[in-house]
Amino acid sequence: MEIHDIGLYVSYVILIIAVAVAVILPTISAIKNPAGLLKSLFGLGGLVVLFVVAYALSGDEVTTVAASLGVDAGSSQLIGAGLGMFYIVLIVGILGIVASEINKALK
Repeated sequence: MEIHDIGLYVSYVILIIAVAVAVILPTISAIKNPAGLLKSLFGLGGLVVLFVVAYALSGDEVTTVAASLGVDAGSSQLIGAGLGMFYIVLIVGILGIVASEINKALK
């Protein structure tokens, strides 16, 4: 067994531990504080609504290059929805940062 193999196995073990911790700790937190879980569900619901809006606004056009890569109309619309959602979240995030900085400067 080479040093590369050992490194890969150690990485796999660390990844498994990280995934387990990422699942277990929020579950424990949700059980201890159900009100916090409700806030998270509202945030998740907002993202779902945002995705539905982005999906409705995205087009399903397929260029010849995209078609040669195996993209069909449905995939094109999903890609457009993902990009639209990314742009909306990016703009809202930047506006939130700017508003926060202006609010902090005025206080």
